Amino acid sequence: MYEQISENKRNTIFLVIGFSIFITLLSWVLGEVWFSGGGPIGIILGIIFLVIFVGFNYFYGDKVVLSISGAKELKKQDQPYLFHLIEGLALAAGIPKPKAYVINDTALNAFATGRNPEHGVIVVTTGILQKLNREELEGVIAHEMSHIKNYDIRLMMLIVVFVGLSALLSDILLRSVLWGRHDNRGSGQMQIVLLVGGIVLAILTPIVAMMIKFAISRQREYLADASAAQLTRNPDGLANALKKISGDKEVLEAANKATAHLYIDNPLKNRKGLMDGMFSTHPPIPERIKRLEAM
Repeated sequence: MYEQISENKRNTIFLVIGFSIFITLLSWVLGEVWFSGGGPIGIILGIIFLVIFVGFNYFYGDKVVLSISGAKELKKQDQPYLFHLIEGLALAAGIPKPKAYVINDTALNAFATGRNPEHGVIVVTTGILQKLNREELEGVIAHEMSHIKNYDIRLMMLIVVFVGLSALLSDILLRSVLWGRHDNRGSGQMQIVLLVGGIVLAILTPIVAMMIKFAISRQREYLADASAAQLTRNPDGLANALKKISGDKEVLEAANKATAHLYIDNPLKNRKGLMDGMFSTHPPIPERIKRLEAM
């Protein structure tokens, strides 16, 4: 458990450093494309964008996620059984009790958000509350509690920021290169290098960034499953919940690509693509169940 927390903190540091360097490179190329010798200007603008994106997401990202998901805060008198479950698991996990929110939707799903355990939030659908028994619900809540304790929520929120900013800068760069929005005072050779390099960076950056995001997201789900089993001492509870969730055919109306990676199961699971495995936000549920049943 503590190794996972330490690993997530290390991953957060590496992620910030790595993406910051990458965004700085993109910003430099963009500056050179727009202004001859304007790489430093591009870097300054990129850093400004980065600080704004990270700051906004850190302090307001969870509120945005809750808003676009249509989640409403619950009071203890609304769901005393759920509150009792959350309080008990928070005590066992050694973290502050997360707030409880609900999405009025009969589809089976749940997610956690918040920048750290002190600001943790667990969100469940009404379908989860209505269709799972006590052991299954405990497994789902423990899974989301594990995301909070292991700092997965902060890691994934940072990934969303960096992927979004990388995609934005790449789009600006591609449009600038293709539509000639640049200074022509540089040498012809340099212009060709910037043109080719700009197009390659602009095309590959969002693809690579998304692949990194999905790979980390899939690994976090396996770790949260293991942590949940350790927390409840009952891996079958979560395994049975995942069986019900995977068999659920109802579509979560509030689902969208921006928040899909947060849920315990991909709410866009019915929207399959040709490269579903590589670009999936979640590992296959049969494999997750197999690992839980082997514990």
